[in-house]
Amino acid sequence: MSTQKKPFSKNILQFEDVEATCESIVNKLKNDVFKELSRRGGVVGISGGIDSTVTFALAVKAFGPEKVLGVMLPEKDSSPDSEQLARKLAEQFGVKTVLEDITGALDGFGCYRRRDEAVNRIFPNYNPQIHKMKINITQNSMKQNLPPVFSLTVVDQNGMEESKLLPVWEYLQIVASSNFKQRSRASMLYYHAECLHYAVIGTPNKHEVEQGFFVKHGDGAADVMPIGSLYKTQVYQLAEYLKVPQEIIDRTPTTDTYSAEQTQEEFFYQLPFELMDLIWYGWENGYDPEEVGAVLGKSKEEIENVYKNFERKRKTTEYLRRPPIF
Repeated sequence: MSTQKKPFSKNILQFEDVEATCESIVNKLKNDVFKELSRRGGVVGISGGIDSTVTFALAVKAFGPEKVLGVMLPEKDSSPDSEQLARKLAEQFGVKTVLEDITGALDGFGCYRRRDEAVNRIFPNYNPQIHKMKINITQNSMKQNLPPVFSLTVVDQNGMEESKLLPVWEYLQIVASSNFKQRSRASMLYYHAECLHYAVIGTPNKHEVEQGFFVKHGDGAADVMPIGSLYKTQVYQLAEYLKVPQEIIDRTPTTDTYSAEQTQEEFFYQLPFELMDLIWYGWENGYDPEEVGAVLGKSKEEIENVYKNFERKRKTTEYLRRPPIF
């Protein structure tokens, strides 16, 4: 018997029963960690972001607070808000935390030096002692159905910004250098997990996994990923149900990677989550672009361009999701 697809709507990603959804995720997490992996509990890297917060709350619900460890992993470019919110989260759920400042490890890897070498080739007067930096994606590339074009922005002590197009080799060096951050954090999470005979509970959501917004063997390294099939707006639905701190729910999602403040939308996604989730659902489930556009107040051509952008991202980041080739 064929099942008819329900009409596309703005509420199509709303959980019909958020409590039942939460319990299903929690029960699977218990089974995965205790039975499949034979681990005693879970380690979660907490940063004050919505994804790590919801993952942490789910782990507490699954294992109990005494079998969860929250690990804070700041470095010199991190926002102070991240540690403050992470501590508030752990206190609310009664979970033990450890703080591991990874700045020294990153210095040892040459993370900052290698990054700054590339920045200086674009901005010879750049000085990391007085400037901040970030990478931006050209926002109109999606509308024109073009691959993303990146620019480099430096911010001086007075908040004045200057941006230049980022050549490919400098882009690659900056990203490769910055990826030491996520890989160093993964190493520290596995250290604590192995000490306790726990599992590492990964925090990426559906978009991060499927669009490739993660670092291979970095934040993509985990034993289980309980929210890996959830859209961002669904993560927020769980956050409300789990009663996580309101400051975290209200906080704008950031990369917390570069020294200058930067949103995830600005760096990678190019669309607000509320809109991106719905268009991704439409693309993934075969909805006609005209039907999706009519609901979202967009033209058929605009939705088609976003569909093509999704397809391009999934294809170009496929190697990140692949296991080693034997």
